[in-house]
Amino acid sequence: MVIFPNCKINLGLNIVNKRADGYHDIETIFYPLPFCDALEIITNPEHNSTATVQFSATGLKIDGAIENNLCVKAYNLLKKDFPLLPAIQMHLHKVIPMGAGLGGGSADGAFTLLLLNKKYQLNLSTAQLINYALQLGSDCPFFIINKPCFGKGRGEILEQIDLQLSAYKFVIVNPGIHINTAWAFSQITPAPPAQSLKENILRPVETWKNNLVNDFEKPVLQQYPQLQVIKDQLYNSGAAYAGMSGSGSTFFGIFKKTQTVITHFPPEYYVKEIPAL
Repeated sequence: MVIFPNCKINLGLNIVNKRADGYHDIETIFYPLPFCDALEIITNPEHNSTATVQFSATGLKIDGAIENNLCVKAYNLLKKDFPLLPAIQMHLHKVIPMGAGLGGGSADGAFTLLLLNKKYQLNLSTAQLINYALQLGSDCPFFIINKPCFGKGRGEILEQIDLQLSAYKFVIVNPGIHINTAWAFSQITPAPPAQSLKENILRPVETWKNNLVNDFEKPVLQQYPQLQVIKDQLYNSGAAYAGMSGSGSTFFGIFKKTQTVITHFPPEYYVKEIPAL
């Protein structure tokens, strides 16, 4: 069985509070984009295999030990509660850039839960899947719903919103800079937002430039001034709104669907035009 984990962007991101457990309370709009990895899971035909999950990957190089991969962690999380879950072979084709604020790894982990639930008829509810996803990471619960949502708490308190952007398209630009999320959080002084993100997101896209704020942008742009050039060029190319997703380093521009977008980014940058959902 094959599934296609998609990425997300953040339309505004406010760091509201530092919690006693070390995490932060946020407010953000999660918006899914049809830019996807590919994940395949089959039952392992080698019944005598000592490994319960055999993981392989192609595409972008994935650093780190296999046991730390969120797809493998998702399988092991379910295996604890469903010991009859069979041994599997799992293959991930990685397309979404990593450490880029697009939530690709989180999507892979959450979609693993969704695929295993469907393939092996575990009959888990959405609420149960969200609970498992939160154990993988703060962005993971969103991908269980995978529709435009207002997110609070660590990102797991999700409220679907009616955000219609079908008249627009997105251009994402990733310069290949890996932003450490823990470092990004350490640069923020949490505070309640000056304006209501839920109200501002329902206003015309053209007003977002003055109303939507990603709290990570200021420290990240100070540390990596070349990223300001990306944002400026997106606006110079006619974007109605341009911003950074998550803790970066990916920037996105929102353009009218019929608009021809001409950009001149360095050849090593990853640039992709994506339709809105």
